Amino acid sequence: MRQATGVDRKVSGAGSGGLMRAKSRWARRGMTAVVAGLLAFGASAAEAQIPAPRQARPIALTGGTIHTVTQGTIENGTIVFENGRITAIGRNVEIPPGAERVDITGKHVYPGLIDGYSALGLFEIGGFTQTIDLNELGPINPNVRAEVAFNPESRHIGVARSNGVLVTLSSPEGGLISGLAAAMMLDGWTWEEMALKRAAGLIVLWPNPSNERRYESDLRTLREAFAAAKAYRKAQQAAERGGRRHDTDSRWEAMIPVIEGKVPVIVQANELRQIQDAITWAEEEGVRLVIRGGRDAWYVADHLREKQIPVLITNVLDSPDRQWEPYDGRYGLARRLHEAGVRFAIAGASSAAYENRLPYEAGAAAAYGLPAAEALKAVTLYPAQILGLDDRVGSLEPGKDATLLITTGDPLEYSTIIEQAYIQGRKLDMMDQHKEFFEKYMEKIRQARPRT
Repeated sequence: MRQATGVDRKVSGAGSGGLMRAKSRWARRGMTAVVAGLLAFGASAAEAQIPAPRQARPIALTGGTIHTVTQGTIENGTIVFENGRITAIGRNVEIPPGAERVDITGKHVYPGLIDGYSALGLFEIGGFTQTIDLNELGPINPNVRAEVAFNPESRHIGVARSNGVLVTLSSPEGGLISGLAAAMMLDGWTWEEMALKRAAGLIVLWPNPSNERRYESDLRTLREAFAAAKAYRKAQQAAERGGRRHDTDSRWEAMIPVIEGKVPVIVQANELRQIQDAITWAEEEGVRLVIRGGRDAWYVADHLREKQIPVLITNVLDSPDRQWEPYDGRYGLARRLHEAGVRFAIAGASSAAYENRLPYEAGAAAAYGLPAAEALKAVTLYPAQILGLDDRVGSLEPGKDATLLITTGDPLEYSTIIEQAYIQGRKLDMMDQHKEFFEKYMEKIRQARPRT
């Protein structure tokens, strides 16, 4: 089992390796004009997304309806934040001298939405593989770090946050152990500024059981990888006790926090057998398990509740995969897990281009029986708790980040407009590529109107 050179590049901070490789290859083929066009396209899209400066003075949002998620709803309330953190919430709040007062009477304040499964920052244009940096060669790449490959200039960022998504779990794909996902804030000049939590979860793509021989082989490879990581950890500890230095292997080094239970294993599993086998495997390995996908999770809901295994539900807005399933199988999954007492959150379909659809995934679940309050928590508080971000985001409480939305109503409703967003107290530029196109073609219509 060798170390992939692409992994070493990412760890050293080279960034979007797929793009860099493709640029060099295309240049050799005399296609520099195409590459230049792609880079110009990205630059033009980024012009509308100038990162916000740090919060310079206290800000008080007054007169609005504040939806704290954890402490109820405050009518005609005030929320104050300073140095990027919330300092006070309530009706009778003392506003610091020199604070910027923003009257939001008639508006609503919500915590920023969190997407627990995304390719944002790692995927740009589907037709051009050189703008996609989701996976590396080989089946075992635990040392891939999503945050290092994250593209702060992605044109999808502005569109996502215009619909309320302010934090996303950018996740590598491919192989069996894909790498470490990172919780990224959707504002900043560099990936270092945008990283809310590095190594938020180790992504494992559970093998497909349809081919029994391949399935068993893949499971054996997965077990061998974890056995090698545990052996490496023991050897490293023994060397330290003896005052010696153990050779570093970045693959197994990246897995030590996973083995120690500090970082969860996020397993992509939809079929019943996959979910059951993943639960058994996690118990054998002694690791914290999160199921991602979870199409058949409600068949083993009692088991998941008993083991306290959370589910990141994906693809709510999808049709059944089997002919005998009811049409609302995906729509009603969140409701069934909620009724069964299973911890869950709602994530999207991972597509960077459709990141802005996250609130509608939760809205569809609410339309099919999930209580509205639970639907909101499913894209705020619950993903924050599952991913270990709830000390920073997911609800509006003093001491947490001022990562929040000012809206005209419920952010899960199609008709709601996100009027303003803040990330750690920074007031975001709310322009995005969709709005630019809207303004451009509205001007075309205005110019085409006959003069009176």
